[in-house]
Amino acid sequence: MKFPASQTLLAAALLPISLMLLTGCSSAPVTGNAQPSTLVTISATDIPEISITGQEIPAKKRVVALANGSAEIIYAMGFKTILVGRDVASTMPALSTIPVVTSGHQIIPEKIISLNPDAVLIDASSGPSSAIDSLKSSAQSLTLISEAWTLADIAKKITAIGSAIGAPKSAAALIRSLNKTVTDSKIRRIPAPKIAFLYLRGTSSIFLMGGPGSGADSLIQAIGAVDVGALTLPHPFNSLTSEALVRADPDVILVMTKGMESVGGLKGLLALPGVAQTSAGINKRVIAVDDSLLLSFGPRTPGLIGELARSLMKLMM
Repeated sequence: MKFPASQTLLAAALLPISLMLLTGCSSAPVTGNAQPSTLVTISATDIPEISITGQEIPAKKRVVALANGSAEIIYAMGFKTILVGRDVASTMPALSTIPVVTSGHQIIPEKIISLNPDAVLIDASSGPSSAIDSLKSSAQSLTLISEAWTLADIAKKITAIGSAIGAPKSAAALIRSLNKTVTDSKIRRIPAPKIAFLYLRGTSSIFLMGGPGSGADSLIQAIGAVDVGALTLPHPFNSLTSEALVRADPDVILVMTKGMESVGGLKGLLALPGVAQTSAGINKRVIAVDDSLLLSFGPRTPGLIGELARSLMKLMM
C-alpha cells in the first residue's frame, strides 16, 4: 500500500529493525547450545505510553474511538480530553477513565448516542452491522478508518485519524516523534529463528495459524526472524493442523495472552496437536503478548518490536 513520501517516514524507519538488545549489541552471529528459556510474556504495561503536545486545537470535541488503536492514537497526539468513549480493546492504563461503549467487541449504539459525540471512528471490524445502521439512522458522524495490518500502515492510520478529528499537524508530529523512538541496534542469529503465530480461542474451538498478511508476519519480519506460516500457508489465517505445524517446525511460537489462557495456559498450548513435535514445543519456547497490543499497529508498536526482539533472544540463548 503506497502513500505520499511524507507519510512513509515511519515505515522506512521501522522496517530495517532487526533483533534489538538493550546492551551487548553486535553484528556477529550468535551460536551455541545453551539451555533455552521457556515462556516470555509481554504485557501492555511493559511498553511505555507515548503522548506528544498537540500542535493545534482539534476541530472535534467529543470523539468515540471504536476503530482499532484509534483511542490510543488520539491520546498519543495529546488529545485525551476529547475522548468520550472507546472500544474494549483499548486497554492502555492512561485510557482507563474513558467509558467503554461496547459489550465485548459488540457496539452498543445507545451508549454512544447518549454521549452526544461529534465524531465516531469505526473500521471494517466494527459491528455488528445493525449497530452501525442504528448510528447512521441517528445522524451520528461516522468516519471509516482503514485497518492497519503492517508496519507501513501505521503512518497512514495516524494521518487518517488526525484528519478525522481535525488535527493534521498533530498527526504529522506524532509520526515524526515515533520515528525518533526507533533504535536500529542489530544482532543477527544464523540461521534466523523461525516463528509461528497461533491465533487461539479455545472456548470457541478456534485454532488458527497465521500466514501472509496476518499482521504478525510484519512484526516477525521487523525483528529479523522468519514467519514460517507466511512462507508455507496461503491465507492470513489458516486452520491449524498438526501436519502444517510439524512441517513448518518453528523454533518459537507466538500467541496472544488470552488465547493461551483459553487453551489452558502453557501446558494446554503444548498439548495442542503437533506442538510437542516442533522445536518450539520440545524446548517450550513461547512468547505471549497482550491481546490489545500485538496487532494494534499504533504508537506503542515500535516499543513492542524492541520487546519482541529481546524476548526472542532470551528464548534462543
